[in-house]
Amino acid sequence: MTSITNIRFIVTAVAILLGLPPCLCQPAIDYHQHLLSPSAAKLGSLPAPFTAHDLVPLLDAAGVRRAVVLSLAYQYGNPNKPPVEDEYARVKAENDWTGRQVLEFPDRLRAFCGVDPLKSYALAEIARCARHPQLHYGLKLHFGNSDVDLDNPEHVAALRRIFHSADEHGMAIVVHMRPSVTRHRPYGAKEAKVFLSEVLPTAPHVTVQIAHLAGAGGYDDPSVDSALSVFIDAIAKGDPRMAHVYFDICGVAGMGQWQEKKTLIATRIRQVGVHRILWGSDGAFGGGVTPEQALRAYQQLPLSVEEFHTIDTNIAPYMR
Repeated sequence: MTSITNIRFIVTAVAILLGLPPCLCQPAIDYHQHLLSPSAAKLGSLPAPFTAHDLVPLLDAAGVRRAVVLSLAYQYGNPNKPPVEDEYARVKAENDWTGRQVLEFPDRLRAFCGVDPLKSYALAEIARCARHPQLHYGLKLHFGNSDVDLDNPEHVAALRRIFHSADEHGMAIVVHMRPSVTRHRPYGAKEAKVFLSEVLPTAPHVTVQIAHLAGAGGYDDPSVDSALSVFIDAIAKGDPRMAHVYFDICGVAGMGQWQEKKTLIATRIRQVGVHRILWGSDGAFGGGVTPEQALRAYQQLPLSVEEFHTIDTNIAPYMR
């Protein structure tokens, strides 16, 4: 064994004897974080905002240096919430607030613009964010909270326009692809194939990060495994549409009956390819977990030390 391999073997053996996670997992970046403005807290009936000054100490506690902050501006158009007045003005205000927050820690936090892709103002907001000094890096889309239906041709056409616009502006895309659970929208292999064949090709040059390993957190829902398998098959075949696609595993370990599924989760991570996997922990408010809690769950996945190391040191192009 090489000296490095030997050290890792000893560390793993000692950890097992002590009942500790068999790795020294230390992700460099949290790729899926949120902040909460006073306005967004009120919209979500939460008692207090969650700012950059709240987040950074939690990152420190987990030993995580940097984070991607995904704006929650799309929540103002959420059809599962009561309509808000001056919706687009509030979307812009939320995005701008997020941009100001990351300026408090410019060497540690990077912001993405948030927008509902089905809104008439979506393209205008993408263009505005593309000119913004803190928001031009990328775009966050949430199909569940925007009630995007991948079986609806009009919605797919709207997504094609949004992805094309982001690609033109050089903005990476983080997409929560799982449609609305509240409204029982269909999801599985059929919808993943629509996304692969009709939506992804419209953004061929930028990073597309599919959140939650193609789900919404946890891995209990069989439809998520069905959807993810479409992308795994495309990767195995060398499909060029997957060339710039990553998957974050935010919330996959630690939610639902994940302990019963952790061997399957690890298998899927390997099939995707560990070089495509990004670690994240999600917003630590409203019942969310802290980065440290998310890290502990992640450490329990049955991955090798080398696989953990690859994931921990992956750097998405938009963070370079």
